[in-house]
Amino acid sequence: MTTRKERQARTREALLHSAAAIAAQRGIEGASLHAVAQAAGLTKGAVYANFDSKEELFLAMLDAHFAERLAEIDRILSTDADPDEQARQAAEGMMRVLAEDPEWHRLFFEFAVHAARNEGFREQLVARYRSLRERLADLLAERVERLGIDPVVPPAEVAAMAFAMANGMALERLLEPEAVPDTLFGEMMATFFIGLRARAGVQPPPEGRT
Repeated sequence: MTTRKERQARTREALLHSAAAIAAQRGIEGASLHAVAQAAGLTKGAVYANFDSKEELFLAMLDAHFAERLAEIDRILSTDADPDEQARQAAEGMMRVLAEDPEWHRLFFEFAVHAARNEGFREQLVARYRSLRERLADLLAERVERLGIDPVVPPAEVAAMAFAMANGMALERLLEPEAVPDTLFGEMMATFFIGLRARAGVQPPPEGRT
């Protein structure tokens, strides 16, 4: 027999999936809470039992997705692989997300458009986005210190560049998927980190070693 907490968790998960589907079809502005509840086979009251507003519902979607991405970045950067290979693995992970959930980046761009029109939502979105970027910067700083490298570009700026490239790649994939093979972003990120290492005067490790 399921507990009340387990039922509530399932209801919340169903609402998050439904909200993603409706927002992808209609945009955030056109995604009513009634439509979200109906698509999940629930009542509008179930939505308000879990979320105070439509914005809170969509921000919860972001929280869940960002947590998954952060866990993957943590896992990759905690290994002893060289930075080029770590960058390639992180990029390939993002491309897998795009392939498995092609609506996600469409939704993210929807969030950005909505944020441009709604200052309160923009502040909430930026806070979450910034926390993910800062965590990546912290992980990069830890990695650089562990390798004994004096970075020529501060880790915070490297993280910002990586995010900008990821968003650009996602947009290219959204607009012209046939022009963006699955390996392209991995090659881009590996090339980027090879360039950073060259600027820092660090030689690549011998083949087969990290």
